[in-house]
Amino acid sequence: MSDQRLRTNSAVTPFVLDIRSLGRRAGSMAQVHRTVSVDRSIGLDLIAIPSESDIDLDLRLEAVAEGVLVTGTVSGDTAGQCARCLEPLGGTVNVFLTELFAYPDSVTDQTTDADDIHRISDDQLDLEQAVIDAVGLDLPMVPLCRDDCSGLCPDCGVRLDTADPDHHHEKIDPRWAALRDLATDGDSTTTDTGPDTSR
Repeated sequence: MSDQRLRTNSAVTPFVLDIRSLGRRAGSMAQVHRTVSVDRSIGLDLIAIPSESDIDLDLRLEAVAEGVLVTGTVSGDTAGQCARCLEPLGGTVNVFLTELFAYPDSVTDQTTDADDIHRISDDQLDLEQAVIDAVGLDLPMVPLCRDDCSGLCPDCGVRLDTADPDHHHEKIDPRWAALRDLATDGDSTTTDTGPDTSR
């Protein structure tokens, strides 16, 4: 069993690994420890690893009968906004990756649909989609600045956690709005009859 280091093919993408030195003998292993920079955000709409930031890879590649098994951790800093109050959020995502990349002539390759498994092509494996999937599944669909975030006022948009405790808006039933307007007009209309000359 060998333990070696692999290099990325930076001319294609920082996530592509050349595995020729690994060989196809079951049990052969290689370690991947590196930091790569991403050219687009990876994650969800409200929270993700931003574009132009770094992702740390700490992986082990093991040759098995049907392909190369990739295991290890993927981590990076995240940025986004709270789903309730829209305040900026920051944090770190740290996910465990386990993916099999099938050899092009293996039984797994021949019997598995194209979208159901990753494949090795030209003695290279591309980790990008596996990383995208793992990070996306780990991040919260509804990120919150804190669990009890009160969100925004639906009427004026002010952040309720920082608003006055008695912050509220008068609610008028739209069925009575016309009567309120009539009452307001009646109060503001006065008739000036001039001085009293009856005496």
